[in-house]
This record gives sequence, structure tokens and C-alpha cells, in this order.
Amino acid sequence: MSNKSIITWKRILLLGLLCCTALRGVAQERVEQNKPYIDLRPIHFGILVGMHLQDVELDNVGPQTIVAEDGTQSVETIVCDADKWNPGFSVGVLAEARLSSNFSARFSPTMHFGAKHLTFRYLNKTDANGRPVEATQDLKNTYISLPLDIKFSAPRFNNYRPYIIAGINPTINLTGKSEDYVRLKRYDTMVEVGIGCDFYLPFFKLIPELKFCYSLSNSLDKKNPDELKDVNLKAFANSVSGAHSKMFVLTFYFE
Repeated sequence: MSNKSIITWKRILLLGLLCCTALRGVAQERVEQNKPYIDLRPIHFGILVGMHLQDVELDNVGPQTIVAEDGTQSVETIVCDADKWNPGFSVGVLAEARLSSNFSARFSPTMHFGAKHLTFRYLNKTDANGRPVEATQDLKNTYISLPLDIKFSAPRFNNYRPYIIAGINPTINLTGKSEDYVRLKRYDTMVEVGIGCDFYLPFFKLIPELKFCYSLSNSLDKKNPDELKDVNLKAFANSVSGAHSKMFVLTFYFE
């Protein structure tokens, strides 16, 4: 048998396998559906627990003129960076209203307990190893989150139903120490997008969801440097001109 014939038979075999796979998917049997009428209710409620990763995107000012207590001036450069994503815990409640067979509106007040880790590097000063002098800050955050989302769900098949969401998430920051180098505003608004899937179990509906939240406005508290009592801390506070909070949130809803 020639090489050309072998190649032809391989192509036929590959095409046959693809056709069998496609037919298997089409012929997939439906199974008994759990909670068949749960999505027909005009409004339903639930609870949620989850975990999240917090971070903040910072804008550095670059070189700045620093006035010491004795009146002398110097030009220094301090850069600030949130050097890692910090894990946290989330808990809340859920209310969802049915708009149509595919669309629903969801309101899920949530409390997020977490923190952001900031590192300040004094580029004009070095340690014994020749590296920039560093200072760190744990920026603890407890957020009350009030997201309002629109949810678009695919048609249900068997006991699962994938969906996507998008919405606006106003937040209230309940924490912030008076001597923090960097402090965030009490009120902020985030935009959020995500994906998830409804799993219909015999006694309840389980909904795992992953979403990303990003601050729409500058969430840096610019009044903080003027309120610091320690003059030496103001150089660190003035090294940042803007901040945008962001989070990845993995949530498990129970309805």
C-alpha cells in the first residue's frame, strides 16, 4: 500500500472518530432533573460563602521634595507597590429576581475580610547590601459590598446551567488606621464581571462563581498625609497619587 493510501485511510479514520464523538454528544441522554421548577419563582433567596484575593494598583509620583523638621530640603524617590495578592474570606446573603427565561437581577450584600500588603522602597537610601531601604504596611480592609448584577443564563440541561454576570459593586471600607502610610477612601465603586454555573442538587441549588472586581475611581484618601502626626511618615504617604482596588472572588451560593 502506498504512502498516499495510508494517509487517506488515516484521514478517513480521524474523520470517523470525530463524527462518532459529535454524535455521542448529540445523543447524550437527559436525566431526571432535580428541582425542576426552582427557576420559575419570581424571586428567591440564599446565602453565600467564599474566598477572595485582594490587590491594589498604585500610581507613584516619582521624585518629591521633602522638607525635614529643621527646614532642610532634599529630593527623594520612594516607590510603593502591592507586591502580592492577599487571600481573604467572604460571607453574605443573596436575593435574585427573575426577569425572563434567561435574564435575572441579583443583589448579594457581602462582607469581605482581608488585607493588602504594601512595600515602600527608598531608592535614594541603601542598606549594607546595597539594596534600597524598604518599609512595609499591612493595609487591612473589611468591606461591606453591595453588588447589583445582571445574570444571563444558558438554557438548562440536565442538572446544570452555566451563566455570566456583570454589574456595579458599591463598597464601604470599615477599616483604616490613622497612622497608615497609605489609606483608602471609605466609599468606592467597582465594576465586576464573572462566570458561574448552577448545579441542581436533590435538596438545594449549589452555585460556584468566579468574578473579577475593579475600582472605577481613584480610591486613595488624599487627606491622609495632612493628618499624619509623624512628619517622617509623610514622605511615604505622598509617594502615591492614585489607587485602584481589585479583587478576584470565588463564591459558593446555596439556594
